[in-house]
Amino acid sequence: MPGSRLLVLLLLLASCAAPAAEPQRIALFNGRDLSGWTPKIRGRALGDDPDRTFRVENGMLKVSYDNYKGDFDGRFGHLFYAQPFSHYRLFIEYRFTGEQVPGGPGWAWRNSGVMLHGQPPETMLVEQEFPVSIEVQFLGGDGTAPRSTANLCTPGTNVVINGELITQHCLDSSSPTFHGDQWVSVEVEVRGSEIIRHFVNGQEVFAYNQPQYDPRDADAQRLIHGGELLIEGGSISLQAESHPIEFRKVELLPLD
Repeated sequence: MPGSRLLVLLLLLASCAAPAAEPQRIALFNGRDLSGWTPKIRGRALGDDPDRTFRVENGMLKVSYDNYKGDFDGRFGHLFYAQPFSHYRLFIEYRFTGEQVPGGPGWAWRNSGVMLHGQPPETMLVEQEFPVSIEVQFLGGDGTAPRSTANLCTPGTNVVINGELITQHCLDSSSPTFHGDQWVSVEVEVRGSEIIRHFVNGQEVFAYNQPQYDPRDADAQRLIHGGELLIEGGSISLQAESHPIEFRKVELLPLD
């Protein structure tokens, strides 16, 4: 066999034997600015955040209320990433800081979260408080009482646990309580409509199946087409619920 033909054959064999490249983590937050993110504040049009509730300072993505005049007034906010996802592992590091803005509801003290499988932000109504989504809820402790984090809340949605449809709005995880302003690492494994798992500092603390729209919810009703309730994927957004919080890592690893 001529040398050139032999070389081509060897290269083809080598390429077939080479393992496929492993997927790489995507840094959704680049540590410099809010590129790729769009805010939605209740009562405001998509993209309008005049008080800079969401900002980047000192390499941190911050939820801040120091520009608010008057009290909170129900101005719940969400910061949406540009691209929807379906199968992935999400890595977030967060910490609560400072004091809750005056007028914030009592349940929102040291309360935030990340919304998964969410509706497209452009489909939210101007006065809509929360996107229809699956919320991985972040909670901070009061220094004494137990208060788990990486809980589940379901604005406009339901899930299945152990074969039972769960319609309760929020369920606690088995995580420990994190008091003070310490950093907490949360990981979420999302596999379409099959299963979602929550991890805190590497330990699994919650799992459920079949995320789906709640047909009783008015906002969810606008998203149901052809009677299909299961949610295969959707937007990712970070919450602003009246207590300051910082994020130093928001990364995503795509899964097959």
